[in-house]
Amino acid sequence: MLPGRGVGCLPDNPLGLSWHDSNWIPMLNSSNILDYFSERSNPFYDRSCNNEAIKMQRLSMDQLSNMIGLEYCLLHVQEPILYVVRKQHRHSPTHSTPIADFYIVAGIVYQAPDLLSIINSHMMSSAYHLETAFEELNSLARFHPSKGYSWENRRPGQPTGPVTAPPPSPVKVTGKRDIEEASSQFQRLRVDMLLVELTRKFPLPLPQALAATPQNTINNQQTNELIKKEVKQEIKQEMIQDINIKQEPQPTNSLSPSMRPPPEKKFKPA
Repeated sequence: MLPGRGVGCLPDNPLGLSWHDSNWIPMLNSSNILDYFSERSNPFYDRSCNNEAIKMQRLSMDQLSNMIGLEYCLLHVQEPILYVVRKQHRHSPTHSTPIADFYIVAGIVYQAPDLLSIINSHMMSSAYHLETAFEELNSLARFHPSKGYSWENRRPGQPTGPVTAPPPSPVKVTGKRDIEEASSQFQRLRVDMLLVELTRKFPLPLPQALAATPQNTINNQQTNELIKKEVKQEIKQEMIQDINIKQEPQPTNSLSPSMRPPPEKKFKPA
């Protein structure tokens, strides 16, 4: 920050520069803010502007619109703390090209950043934070053959340096409980879901004996149906023959005289 004594030299990047004059701050208002900005010690003020020419000639500031060249104008006022001054190049009374904006907050002058500077600053900040986050995540990644990848929950009180591998634990006799805890419940459920999904998409082929069983069953059913049909046809034919036999006329008992039986002999009682 440059105080109000001596003429400051404007650096190549003035976005980090500020200026103020403590003697003017208590009495700043919209009528004298341009006079405050045109102080010789202000590094943001260009003395070759039309404002300086009008000031030396003791003319009114209304004459700025009739001049051509560099000028400063009051763009926005929010009393008593905020004032915005614009630096522009005037081509005609109705046409001017903005060059830079300066905002005065509580008497301290800053240069407003342009759009390119804002985008570059945000992109560099985002890239820095992303790189820091990836480095932190990379240091917390762990891999176990039975459990897969996992993340280490680091407490806030622990150091932020790279995590070192823990010392090897003594050899333990694996029991039933150790075998059951080799994988978590989530991993077991997840594996079961994957197996069911794979089995549904790619069903296992059936053995030849089981695959042939449905065909044999179909052949047996067809044979049984044919046998039933033949039996029914035979029964119908027999019933038709019985009906024909019953409908035939019975032959009369007319025998020729030569074929008649001999007369019965009558015995007399003695």
